[in-house]
Parts: sequence; C-alpha cells; structure tokens
Amino acid sequence: MGIETVLVIGAGTMGRGIAYCSALAGYKTILEDVSQPMVEQGLDYIRRAFDEGIARGKATEEQKQQSIARISTSNAIQDACRGADLIIEAVPEEMETKLEIFTILDKFAKPGAIFASNTSSLSITEMAAITFRPEYCIGMHFFNPVQKMKLLEIVCGLETSEATVAACAGAGRNMGKDVVVVRESPGFVTSRINAMIGNEAFFMLQEGVASAADIDKALKLGLNHPMGPFELVDLVGLDVRLSILQHLHRTLGEKYRPCPLLEQYVKAGRLGRKSGRGVYDYKEAGAKPKS
Repeated sequence: MGIETVLVIGAGTMGRGIAYCSALAGYKTILEDVSQPMVEQGLDYIRRAFDEGIARGKATEEQKQQSIARISTSNAIQDACRGADLIIEAVPEEMETKLEIFTILDKFAKPGAIFASNTSSLSITEMAAITFRPEYCIGMHFFNPVQKMKLLEIVCGLETSEATVAACAGAGRNMGKDVVVVRESPGFVTSRINAMIGNEAFFMLQEGVASAADIDKALKLGLNHPMGPFELVDLVGLDVRLSILQHLHRTLGEKYRPCPLLEQYVKAGRLGRKSGRGVYDYKEAGAKPKS
C-alpha cells in the first residue's frame, strides 16, 4: 500500500498536530474541518509550531515552507476523502460521531484507502464493522502535543490486515514516531494505565492527601514522569479523561469508576487549558493550583 496523500479530519488540537507531522514527512496533506475558523486556527498553529521548531533547531525555514506548501484544506469530508490514501479522523471521543464519519468515508473514499481513528480508547472493530472494508480500518493513537511526542500506538481491530498495519506503521515512522502495535482492548496500553493513575490522583486530591502541585511534583521527581497527572489531564482535557474513564468503567469494571471530584470539575466547566481552568488556573499569570 503506497501512501502519498493523507487526509486529517478535524482541525482541533490533535488534528492540527497530525497534519504538521504528515506534511513534514513529505505527504500531501489535507486538513479538513466543518468549521472554517477551526481550519484557519489549525493552519496558524502549524505555522507557529514550525517557528518554534526552527527556534529550537528542530526544523529549518526551508522545511517549513515546503511543508506548508503540501497542506491544503477542506470543509467537506466527502470531497476531501476521494483521493486520499490514508484518512485519519481526529474528532472528539464520541463513538456516534466516529461511526458517522466512517460511514461517509466508506461511501466516498477510493478502494484501498485506509481509515484510521486517533481514538484513545474506543473500539476499532466497532468502527470497522459499519464499513465494507474492515481490513483497511485501524487505530493510530497519537499523543499530545503530536509534533513533540514520540509514541504512536497502532491498534489492530479484529479484521485489520497485516498490510494495513505495515502501511500505517511505515507512515508513523516517516512522521518521526516510535511505533508500538497493540491488539484492540479498552483503553489500549497507555490510556488504560494513564486513566488509572490520573483517577487515583483525583481521589488523593479529594481526600486531602496532598495538594495538586505536590502530587504532580512527587510523580515527576519520584517516578520520573515528564508531567504530573494533573498537568497532563489539564493538557488533554478533563472531559476527555472523564469520557475515557466512563468507557473503561463500562467495559472493564468497578476499578475504573471516575472520581466524583473529576466529575464535579467537568460539570463546572473546568476542562483544563482549553477552558482556561482545570485543576490549575490558566487565566492568571502562571498556573495556580486549585483544589
């Protein structure tokens, strides 16, 4: 399976990062979103990410210009998908939305096109089952921020073919990622473990064991984690983490029951960096712990 054109569906945090890596890897890249303002914000983010990379010595001005030139945009999935070889959806973590997208792709994408979901916990097999090409459906779980994080989880559904796995692993390596291949299971590897750590951190915060800042510091300095659990959940989004925990609770049992404090924060609109406040407050200078 030769991959020349990559379509990224969703110009949010993950989609724009995937488009950055795709274009830098040399692929003709289409960034699609139903919202034109989101597309424009995504392109602006990609330009700023290249500028940051240039400042850090990770990219050159020539790479920036060549990569930006490879990116086109669209507001219509059915048109954008027709010529794509690899289609990566990076929409919110809702199965109904993903099933709707896979249905559209199955109708309009060319034969042999690969459908990949950036889901962090949902079933690839379920998504594949509504298509007539389950062997071409796969999970490609990137991590935030995509342009900096090295890991890519390749997730195999029940009928995913070896050729599809090989093509996506190759594309991931071309994008500069270290690839692991996992069999489909709720939460895969990273989300399942991260959800458990993050949920336990919320229980500790709820019980007054320590402050959010001290829990983060303990895991960074004591366990060598690059980010504390609260820094990470604020980056990922508390609503996203809650959705993952709810799915794991339904599929794997009681040990994944979401902490009431996490549920309360989400109900209050404290979703993390994207809302200006999560566990920490980002509206003021510096991130101040709020428990």
